[in-house]
Amino acid sequence: MTGTFFSLVPPIVAIALALITKEVYSSLFIGILIGGAFFAIDASSGFTGFFTHVFSDGLIKQLSDSWNVGILVFLVVLGTMVALMNSAGGSQAFGEWAKKHIKSKAGAQIATICLGILIFIDDYFNCLTVGSVMRPVTDKYKVSREKLAYLIDATAAPVCIIAPISSWAAAVAGFVSEGENGLALFCKAIPFNFYAFFTIGMMFLLVGLKLDFGSMAKFEEIAEANQEISSNSEKIGRGTVLDLVFPIISLILLCTIGMIYTGGFFASGEEHKNFVDAFASSDASVGLVLGSFAALILTLAVYVPRRVLPFKACMSCIPEGFKAMVPAILILSLAWTLKAMTDSLEAAKYVAGLMEKIGSIKILLPAFIFIVAGFLAFSTGTSWGTFGILIPICIAVFPEVNDPLRIISISACMAGAVAGDHCSPISDTTIMASAGAQCEHVNHVSTQLPYVMHVVAVSFVTYLIAGLTQGLGIAASGIISWISGIILLILSVFLRKRIKK
Repeated sequence: MTGTFFSLVPPIVAIALALITKEVYSSLFIGILIGGAFFAIDASSGFTGFFTHVFSDGLIKQLSDSWNVGILVFLVVLGTMVALMNSAGGSQAFGEWAKKHIKSKAGAQIATICLGILIFIDDYFNCLTVGSVMRPVTDKYKVSREKLAYLIDATAAPVCIIAPISSWAAAVAGFVSEGENGLALFCKAIPFNFYAFFTIGMMFLLVGLKLDFGSMAKFEEIAEANQEISSNSEKIGRGTVLDLVFPIISLILLCTIGMIYTGGFFASGEEHKNFVDAFASSDASVGLVLGSFAALILTLAVYVPRRVLPFKACMSCIPEGFKAMVPAILILSLAWTLKAMTDSLEAAKYVAGLMEKIGSIKILLPAFIFIVAGFLAFSTGTSWGTFGILIPICIAVFPEVNDPLRIISISACMAGAVAGDHCSPISDTTIMASAGAQCEHVNHVSTQLPYVMHVVAVSFVTYLIAGLTQGLGIAASGIISWISGIILLILSVFLRKRIKK
């Protein structure tokens, strides 16, 4: 079972069960048990080996991993800050201000998209920050939590993967072999990251045309019929708009400083790195924890002396923030454990073998890579893991630095990984988008899936065109592919609208 299709069965079963039963916790756990059973069968380790692998090598090991612990701490601190802003009245005050300046439902959605695009540093940070800031506004204009979760998710990973200064750029650069500038290669691949750009375009088209389809349309109708979506926040302070804006700006600045600090920006002598290099080598997990804790302390220092919120009430927000993040923490823990089961079954080896078999059809390879990367990221819930598997293969298949297919294929790998991650129920980014919007996770996944698959179909055709036209040169291929993709996206969205009528 190791290194074969069976290595992908545990996540596939977990995802299928989650979508069918609408219950994610038991679905993930069943996937973990299947993975543990497969591993124990191959290792002939019996029941003892099965339980050891599931709990000791799986759950406990994942929860003791320093990166994972950092992300969980960051979640708790973010939850605490959101609770602080809500209790202080900052969120409510911002909602009232926005209601005067944002005049429509479309305006609330456009504002959410723009804020998501601006916060391009890290997808985790994006999901939780945009959710906490825009939720009061979208609630007032009857945007469903499911639609908000989609807008958050679609401006997280898709924006980070086309931003040269982001934790994702650093991750991709790290998977490039020695002797080559990974960040430069990432920048060359940006223009061909069709899925990311088309996803952003899709959001603006949906909002502009007032179009929703699939199960999203049902949730939007329910939200529209309600008087106003409840924000589930109790105001006990006398905060103003500043009491929401200041913590958010502090969070952005201090998390950025925290990340470049871990990358060596403030080091002295030969260890010092410039801003871009520091970002490329940063430890996002540690940097986000340092920045969020600093922002939390600074927020308390602003709230308490001004008596915006009593000190005792501020301290009460700590367990409240923790409780708000418990669902996300539980799903993340189970998703990480499921990924560990998949890794132990050598899913990477199986996928690498598939890629070698189709490597001879080089002209069609970008489109194939896009689909394989999407399937792998969807099954494992990780874009970064997909980068680690497929980018070295792309470089090996296309060793010539100036080969247009090399750039297009690496772009296809990144785009496919983001597409799969974008709609996977076990993806940490998808989980955090649900948490940021305070939306039922399975509802978020089921409503988002038709939108993702629409853009995936358009992107697949565009990669076919890019592969077929690469003989004309990288510039000509890019222009032809972009024109074809944009026309296809616009026509397909208008066709959706006509069919709905």
